[in-house]
Amino acid sequence: MTKLAVFFLVSFFTVSQCVFADVLIVADEFPAMEVLAAKLKTEEKISGKVISQKDLPENLAAFEAVAVYIHKDLSENAENAFIAYALGGGKLILLHHSISSGKRKNAHWFSFLGVSLPEGDYNHGGYKWIEGVSLDLVNLNPNHFIMTNKVTYPEHIGFTNANTSLPRGDLAGFKLNESEVYLNHVLDPNRTVLMGLKFTDDKGGTTFMQSHAGWIKTAGKGTVIYLMPGHTKHDFEDPTYGRIVLNAFVYKP
Repeated sequence: MTKLAVFFLVSFFTVSQCVFADVLIVADEFPAMEVLAAKLKTEEKISGKVISQKDLPENLAAFEAVAVYIHKDLSENAENAFIAYALGGGKLILLHHSISSGKRKNAHWFSFLGVSLPEGDYNHGGYKWIEGVSLDLVNLNPNHFIMTNKVTYPEHIGFTNANTSLPRGDLAGFKLNESEVYLNHVLDPNRTVLMGLKFTDDKGGTTFMQSHAGWIKTAGKGTVIYLMPGHTKHDFEDPTYGRIVLNAFVYKP
């Protein structure tokens, strides 16, 4: 074999080991996902295709990961496709409003995820979304790849939580401004917690410290990862959170 042929053979295998299979990003608000797709391409050499849910391909199994960023109604067709993809062995990455009050009317979504959003006053456990706020995010799983790989945390944030099995004290974290917080998600225990939130409500002065801002769970043969931040493209431009999201795509369950 000539030296030139050897060179091209080695180059082929090097590139093939560095380039992931395509990932699919399904959205109904696109600027933030265009930022994410660009970061995937430049930082991880991952090609991410951004589409609307009405353009879903018939079979999602070919994608290394499928990310969902749907603010408004989640169609029955998309709901069923995402669930089937995860149960069949796929990696389903849910961002921000993929878990929100508008999804209550979906027949299977919350039961599949093991999530509920209680009705009622948010000061007494009811679900609430508040936009245009600053919030702190803390690393609750310092041994997990998603929360550590190439991640730099600029702050230490005091954090306690009713779940005594989770870390407490001054935890590595970061702040997002002009973002949106979701309070009082109720989760079944069949998941691994990744990230917590700390938010002080200006109206009542109450500080909420909760552990549902990031998690991962097994679903059938596949994996579901949820990351709560993502109100606008600025959340994804944040170097700490942006890296955490990329890690969710790179992570090998």
